[in-house]
Amino acid sequence: MQLGIVGLGRMGGNIARRLTKAGHDCVVWDRNEAAVTELGGEGNRPAADLGDLVAKLDAPRAIWVMLPAGGPTESTIATLAGLLSPGDVIIDGGNTFYKDDIRRAAELEPKGLHYVDVGTSGGVWGLERGYCMMIGGTKEAVDRLDPIFAALAPGLGDIPRTPGREGRDSRVESGYMHCGPAGSGHFVKMVHNGIEYGLMQAYAEGFEILRHKDSTALPENERFTLDLADVSEVWRRGSVVSSWLLDLSAIALTKDEQLSDFPGEVADSGEGRWTVMAAIEEAVSAEVLSAALYTRFRSRQDHTFGEKLLSAMRFQFGGHTEFKSK
Repeated sequence: MQLGIVGLGRMGGNIARRLTKAGHDCVVWDRNEAAVTELGGEGNRPAADLGDLVAKLDAPRAIWVMLPAGGPTESTIATLAGLLSPGDVIIDGGNTFYKDDIRRAAELEPKGLHYVDVGTSGGVWGLERGYCMMIGGTKEAVDRLDPIFAALAPGLGDIPRTPGREGRDSRVESGYMHCGPAGSGHFVKMVHNGIEYGLMQAYAEGFEILRHKDSTALPENERFTLDLADVSEVWRRGSVVSSWLLDLSAIALTKDEQLSDFPGEVADSGEGRWTVMAAIEEAVSAEVLSAALYTRFRSRQDHTFGEKLLSAMRFQFGGHTEFKSK
């Protein structure tokens, strides 16, 4: 299947690579000419600009936009809307605020253009592992794009099947889901990222407690000097707190148990704030997610070991760099 891809950064570039390996025909463009040249040398068709990208695709076209939320995505979709024809599909795979999706879908509908929002999880590991996708849009558009989603998804793999799922949507077991109308995909991904904040914070606080068990503030016979790399490793093996985030923590701690490359200043990319806003709008109590968000704010003023671990996890799964300047 043909697909245009705009934005060839950490996620967009690997999406193009995974699709090309699966036999799909990708036309790629990015403002960074070096990225276009690199992807072009790997079997993708390079485009000179957005107009050239549209011209190289056969109707009905599908174009995946993988850019930072806000201005870059907004302006790119507006430009594409003026270049495309009725029946074409614009896909936003970035971390867009779901209310912007609802608005865009309504704006594009009179032009005969479909809008699909794809909450995409997998980070820099997606090329190898595949991407978990939460998708919003019309059934017609989502079903048409199914070969793309199936190629990007992880597939069944070796995860045990959940008993009682007979007769339910089989795509979900492969790692992608049609959540509902426009905006629903990014809404589910937004809450996913809010939960991620809470999970990461729980690990960070737990390892902070473990690390300070040798504190001189404690009675000498109650002090333990614990090997945090080994603790994270043993928890990976059959523990109820095992997870991919714990796997990534183990990688970081094994490399450097002091996490000295990470200053402990932890950024937030928007989805945590939006999740808390949604909780307020819905009058839903979300103490853990709210506290995890506020901790990230505080980390920019006073850094702890736990926040170094948060930063290390963000680097491992998403390539987010919060390193000390050398």
